[in-house]
Amino acid sequence: MTDTTTIDPLAELERYRVELTGYCYRMLGSSFEAEDAVQDTMVRAWRALEKFEGRSSLRSWLYRIATNVCLDQLNAGNRRARPMDLTEPQHHATAVLKERAEPTWLEPVPDGRVLPDTAGPEQTALARESVRLAFMAALQHLPPKQRAVLILREVLAWRAQEVAELLDTTVASVNSALQRARATLAAADIREADPAEPADEEQQKLLAAYVEAFEGYDMARLTALLHDDAVLSMPPYDLWLRGHREITGWMLGTGAGCRGSLLVPTVANGTPAFAQYRPTSTRGRYEPWALQVLEISGGRIVEITSFLDTARWFPLFGLPLHLER
Repeated sequence: MTDTTTIDPLAELERYRVELTGYCYRMLGSSFEAEDAVQDTMVRAWRALEKFEGRSSLRSWLYRIATNVCLDQLNAGNRRARPMDLTEPQHHATAVLKERAEPTWLEPVPDGRVLPDTAGPEQTALARESVRLAFMAALQHLPPKQRAVLILREVLAWRAQEVAELLDTTVASVNSALQRARATLAAADIREADPAEPADEEQQKLLAAYVEAFEGYDMARLTALLHDDAVLSMPPYDLWLRGHREITGWMLGTGAGCRGSLLVPTVANGTPAFAQYRPTSTRGRYEPWALQVLEISGGRIVEITSFLDTARWFPLFGLPLHLER
């Protein structure tokens, strides 16, 4: 009996889209540039598919193409940052909102776009950790090839020989690049964060308390949830504040327009996040204001990144463009 089953080449390529997007996002720091890079990779692969000789796996071949696409972009000088990488913290009473032009900012990303289903909890935890904003910001300090080596070796668990073949270099060169990359990340002193655990009852209580405190604009209760040196930043502005007194002072002053907001839960960069909607002049109607990405450590909130360009982020995260209550 003849097997008439045929393999759809396009479907075979599409199997790798999510993990390739995760790789390109870690390389580029931009969710939109990552998707463009993967699309470019798919187009190049499709056009060259007949010439693919199978000397490596299809997956390795796609990663080679994607790496070249990313390196081309990074060699053009693109580098993403957070406000904390560019300026000193300000005092809430004298803080000035200064917007910086694109491309500047490290961008958020929905988990589903970059985190494929994995075999177990350890792999899931590593994948989430590797797209945290703090880790992503540290990656931006690595030269492009060191960045690729570290992601392939430490995050994706490729063997040194496989990475050497992908980058057309030697195992010794790969090991040397990995050692230098590790030293750079160690110097960055990335703060450890509690993993996002939807089944963790204590974490869910903390997030519920945050929603109640923020929506009720209860600064005393919010202070109790924040770490003493918690950080608030608001891209595309380079302003950032450190310490719960500065954060609550800002919210009661310049940021007082957030009073009466509603928060809708979502996830971003492997961590809890909320879509913030502020009330409008029309009673019961709320408009997008920020995508808040939270980091938690030791059972308290250590960082709130409020991405204010909601016209970009809310559609990407599948969030409604207004709420009626």
